[in-house]
Amino acid sequence: MKYNFDQKINRLNTACEKWDDLENRFGVKDVIPMWVADMDFQSPPSVMEALKRRAEHGMYGYTLRPDSYFEAITDWLKRRHQWSVNKEWIAHSPGVIPALALIIRSFTQPEDKIIIQPPVYHHFSRIIQAQEREVVNNPLKLEDGRYTMDFDDLEAKIDPKVKMLILCSPHNPVGRVWSEGELMRLGQICMKHNILVVADEIHFDLVYKKYSHVPFARISEEFLDHSITCIAPSKTFNLMGLQVSSIIIPNKELRHRYNKEVNDLSIGSPNTFGVVASEAVYRHGEEWLDELIHYLQKNLNYLTYYFREKIPQIKVIQPEGTYLVWLDCRELGLSSKELDDFMLRKAKVAMNEGYIFGDEGEGFMRMNIACPRSILEKSLQQMEQAIHSLCKA
Repeated sequence: MKYNFDQKINRLNTACEKWDDLENRFGVKDVIPMWVADMDFQSPPSVMEALKRRAEHGMYGYTLRPDSYFEAITDWLKRRHQWSVNKEWIAHSPGVIPALALIIRSFTQPEDKIIIQPPVYHHFSRIIQAQEREVVNNPLKLEDGRYTMDFDDLEAKIDPKVKMLILCSPHNPVGRVWSEGELMRLGQICMKHNILVVADEIHFDLVYKKYSHVPFARISEEFLDHSITCIAPSKTFNLMGLQVSSIIIPNKELRHRYNKEVNDLSIGSPNTFGVVASEAVYRHGEEWLDELIHYLQKNLNYLTYYFREKIPQIKVIQPEGTYLVWLDCRELGLSSKELDDFMLRKAKVAMNEGYIFGDEGEGFMRMNIACPRSILEKSLQQMEQAIHSLCKA
């Protein structure tokens, strides 16, 4: 391989949330961080070189999004996802979560209802409640180790106050890459009830080879006109700190309302280095990404084998996309607090607690495998030793 994903890079004392915030977040420091969706790999050389060149210019004033930036995004979407997007459709946000807040404020009123599909990214419910809207849960169904959408439950929970559905695609934390058929049925239900679909597709580039991401808005003209798609290079290329994302709004009226909210809050100016980095990775990061996915697949294969052969008490929900693995720990027979304490203080591994993703996450943990193999191996060995001790007790 051209890129060395086995390289361990010391991230301590770099204001790195994943490594430097352990004691504040978990109450312990001497643990392996396998939690927040942040990769322990350097970003592609092309982005580092582009940022160095821009930094050397020495002028960091107000920044526009140049035509070359939009061309890089639209070319990427066409090449990687077979989706033709017009430059005019692409609005700005410093991140997908801020965009969700802006979208909720733009298209719903206090006390309106918004549907999510737990166990799902925990900031969805937080951001909905922060805008004084009501969360409506349409839980996924877990059958034979695989999650699916519950369309009957979805239809049963729709009433006139439901104005929006936030779709997580690919799904975080369960790792589903939704099929076109699933998305079609979801979309038909939402169109029937005049529900705006907001598709968080931030993990859209991180899909394993047997699967293919389908942009929700690509499926039909009706879906295109009644949806908003949120994407960013941040998860794909580890650029979260540069705070740039693209909010794709084909409907002109919806786009005008969104941009008005952005302008009213005076957050329309992009990060200088975010613009540079985005263009660099979308133009020159494809080979790096392909090798990354290959490396992640090998990490996933190793993890799956390890749990099956050495820690069978924990079941792996096989992800079809993302570098996040949803672990079913219910067989350990521990309460949520006991499971947290066990992983942190006995196994010495910090993962995201399953219950933060909704009640459906009780007894689960989310593990980040986007790290050098040596770190993954050590974390699994520590978990194995701790669980063997637990079983002997």
